[in-house]
Amino acid sequence: MIHFERYKEKTIEGRYVTLKSLQKTWLNTLDSSLVETIGSSVLGNAIFSINLGSGPKKVLMWSQMHGNESTTTKAVLDLVNCLVAGGACGESILENCTLCIVPILNPDGAAAYTRVNANEVDLNRDAKNRTQPESVVLRELFERFQPDFCFNLHDQRTLFSAGKADKPATVSFLSPSNNPERTVDQTRTVAMQLIVAMNRMLQDQIPGQVGRYDDGFNENCIGDTFQMLGVPTILFEAGHFQEDYQREDTRKYIFMALLEVLGVISKNRITDFSHQEYFDIPENEKLFFDILIRNAHLINESLPVNHQVGIRFVETLKNGAIDFVPEVAEVGELAASFGHSNLDCSISGHMERIERKNLLPLIQNIKS
Repeated sequence: MIHFERYKEKTIEGRYVTLKSLQKTWLNTLDSSLVETIGSSVLGNAIFSINLGSGPKKVLMWSQMHGNESTTTKAVLDLVNCLVAGGACGESILENCTLCIVPILNPDGAAAYTRVNANEVDLNRDAKNRTQPESVVLRELFERFQPDFCFNLHDQRTLFSAGKADKPATVSFLSPSNNPERTVDQTRTVAMQLIVAMNRMLQDQIPGQVGRYDDGFNENCIGDTFQMLGVPTILFEAGHFQEDYQREDTRKYIFMALLEVLGVISKNRITDFSHQEYFDIPENEKLFFDILIRNAHLINESLPVNHQVGIRFVETLKNGAIDFVPEVAEVGELAASFGHSNLDCSISGHMERIERKNLLPLIQNIKS
């Protein structure tokens, strides 16, 4: 097993990851021959790729298409560190694969910590029309590089559970559909087999915490588009791990998944895995709140006794870091829901935590 801490890029941590932070630190440590500027954003910020390996199997991956989804960016930095450091695993991958990695596709959105680009366009809904410079850059790179596999790297919200169980979807995958009928053709099958390989490994690390993302077809989404073009494409979604709001644990599992899938590709082991196992991965459900509060009627008499309060955090950029601002998301009989943190107003110690987290005004202001 690869020792993750040995390759973790410790200069880049937390949720706020920008082009500027990479330029100040990690990029300076790389051989300049590995780095290529492939275009620029709406605001003229550079979009760059890291190019590694010389093998016949070509893998294209990109992260931070949504600027506020930075966990997979951290993981690809760790991956590059691992591969350039040498060792048997890295040598095998680089001998058999050629990798093109775009750490930040949407540098303007990353700086503003927003999903959209500077024109307020969701780049993952711009694959068909390509109205934005970032969308054009990615499509031109795709056509020039002609990948055999594509990895579309994202983050997902803390609300997702792995199926209906009380476990967060720490990592989720999808083999995107390539038509409205969601046909499982050879292209989708290969993507499913690769996901099965990663899932098997991850079940040893985070059992029950891998989910399967919804495969509704949308021709404007980049994964669906590349799948339609006949290139096996995998959506990676980095989610929540227990008490890991900075997603430093999750980055490790994405790093491990990337190494695993590249190893399978490099060693021609795709057919070792049955695509049918893909459907055994539980579909994501939206069952989690960041905080679930019971017996809230004890501090707000207008609430029914059997109602619970679900709190979700709003990620807010503040002074160069992400602040997790609590907001009431739902009030009601939430028996089928779970909390990453569970508080009970009937327990004095929990009440102290409610007051310390400044949740008391939120509960008191709820109107029945």
